[in-house]
Amino acid sequence: MDEASDDRLESLAGDLRAADRAVALTGAGVSAASGIPTFRGEDGVWGGEFDPDDFRYDRFRRDPAGFWRDRLELHETMFAADPEPNAAHRALADLAADGPFEAVLTQNTDGLHAEAGGTVVELHGNARRVVCPDCSRTADATSARERARDGELPPRCESCDGALKPDVILFGERLPGEALAEARRLATAADVFLAVGSSLTVDPAASLPRECDGTLAVVNYDRTRHDDRAEYVFREDVTELLPHLVSLVAGDADP
Repeated sequence: MDEASDDRLESLAGDLRAADRAVALTGAGVSAASGIPTFRGEDGVWGGEFDPDDFRYDRFRRDPAGFWRDRLELHETMFAADPEPNAAHRALADLAADGPFEAVLTQNTDGLHAEAGGTVVELHGNARRVVCPDCSRTADATSARERARDGELPPRCESCDGALKPDVILFGERLPGEALAEARRLATAADVFLAVGSSLTVDPAASLPRECDGTLAVVNYDRTRHDDRAEYVFREDVTELLPHLVSLVAGDADP
């Protein structure tokens, strides 16, 4: 990190120390260092062997068996590295434990923020679960995936025999009302809003920075549509910048 970036990070740390409430919104860039590929960008899965149209909610309803065959391939690609929380996840958990952060609002479905600790609002669901759209029963996804690999396509709900769906938001599906309302409430009340590792292109999550009248900071390698109104913009590695920010907020960073 260059001297100018370091000065700006110290200033952001001061804003966080002075804040009563802060919130972070995270995207796929936070989990990339854990071995989970991003969806968009040069190496994103949507630009390679997978077509996002195959993961639409109407496709799941029309062809659940075919959806699950494609979903298993996508899951193996996304989670082949058996990912664990990285330094960025842990840093945000530390800010929640010892600082003003009330919650992490995440677009990620990998469950790594919850594993790292702290309050997490999962805007796009959690791939570690499955849900039955017919009776709303949820269950651990591991068993459903194993059954699907063994030929049960689609895996069926044990309560009503409905076709199970990964408990994530598919294209063409609305975000959970409670999660979105809670995210908007937290964003509106925040003195500092930190957008990390997100392209900020997928609404309605991408519109959350506009809900905050306080200080906006963006940490992302690529430009986002909110950069022009952000007080701070960093093109840095989140696994290096966020732990440094934690040290600065705590006041124990090297001078």
